[in-house]
Amino acid sequence: MAREGAGPDFIEALARGLDVITAFEPGHPAMTLSEVAAATGLARPTARRILLTLQELGYVRARGSGFALTPRVLDLGTAYVRSMDLWEIARPHMEILSARTGESCSIAQLDGSDIVYVARVAVPKIVSLTVQIGTRFPALQTSLGKVLLAALTDAEVEAVLCEPSRSGLTPLWQPDPAERRTELRQVRARGWALTDEQLTRGIRSAAAPLRNGSGEVIAALNVNTHAAETPLERLVDHHLPLLQHAAGEISADFARLEAVPHVTRAASA
Repeated sequence: MAREGAGPDFIEALARGLDVITAFEPGHPAMTLSEVAAATGLARPTARRILLTLQELGYVRARGSGFALTPRVLDLGTAYVRSMDLWEIARPHMEILSARTGESCSIAQLDGSDIVYVARVAVPKIVSLTVQIGTRFPALQTSLGKVLLAALTDAEVEAVLCEPSRSGLTPLWQPDPAERRTELRQVRARGWALTDEQLTRGIRSAAAPLRNGSGEVIAALNVNTHAAETPLERLVDHHLPLLQHAAGEISADFARLEAVPHVTRAASA
């Protein structure tokens, strides 16, 4: 996984540091020096220096005979969310949506062939998969991912789905290309997506797009339910209209924020 940049401004040390952080994938919460070196393609001395640097910065801690990430790594992701102001805009609408449906709701964006959760309002329920900020799932088998993929052209979808998932999950639904194209055409036509135990048993959800002021899909919002508790009819007839209303309100608020002139004041001498 070690990288070599083509441009003169490429900072190889930074790229290697990011490779070490992303080597800690699902199922590998703690890794030895040898495992990190093998996963990143780095020499052991190089991997060791990077790990010790990350440890000094607070992003990694020693754990037994190996290393583990610390919660500070979340700052790298939440900085992106904060820079968009998406969470502050969405939070009140998500809280209302969760209260009205009695279910958890989340916002995700596309990263390769996966979705990554960037905001969430959760209710205490037992589900088969743990979801938190930064969690990633294969996009095609989630309602959030279907909405995001449907916003792309067919060629873009093919290119995105050629990338291997980094979620560590094997979804239940494995459609052929024709079935996949049909599903995404339906999502484009109706403007929302549904998944019914396609990712894993017990997970049923609906999602709608979040748009900016230009109408571009920038993220997706969902309501997640347990299949044993919430019939498909209730998800579509009751939860979906509330979801679509919340998505519309978030999109409108985001568009209004974009329209506000941003004035930068020069620092006084």
